[in-house]
Amino acid sequence: MNLLEIKILQTLIGIVLFFLLRLLMNKLIERTVSKNVLQKTRGKIIKKIVFIVLVTITIIFVLTVWGIDQAELFLFMASVLTVIGIALFAQWSHLSNLTSGLIIFFNHSAKLDDTIIIIDKDFEVEGRISDIGLFFIKLKTKEGEEVLLPNNIFLQKMIKKKIT
Repeated sequence: MNLLEIKILQTLIGIVLFFLLRLLMNKLIERTVSKNVLQKTRGKIIKKIVFIVLVTITIIFVLTVWGIDQAELFLFMASVLTVIGIALFAQWSHLSNLTSGLIIFFNHSAKLDDTIIIIDKDFEVEGRISDIGLFFIKLKTKEGEEVLLPNNIFLQKMIKKKIT
């Protein structure tokens, strides 16, 4: 095999791995959505995020296979991330809520329709979880009020879950 054939083979392997990982991650997300009675729209959003990450990794791999200098690629990626970081600096809380939303999605015991009490020294909130979004959790109180709680705060607070 000559060098060109090896590069083509490595590129094809990278693309096949991309599709296999995407299929595997989509199945995992669908299983998590159905097991935890989560909204399908949340699953679609998570799938899009995973897709973007996998595409980025695949592009970097293919560029490296075809001889893009790793130092130049690193410089380019660092520049892009710096610009994005500066642009989003004021939005750090949004990123925190988004990350917290992913953590709640995959690894939290609270689910839709659970009744919980959020313990706070100043103000306790009791309600039924009516929606778990990427940025907020919606609680319906006994009084019929809707309380929106940012995901990062939800992860930081102590929560009592009422078992029925």
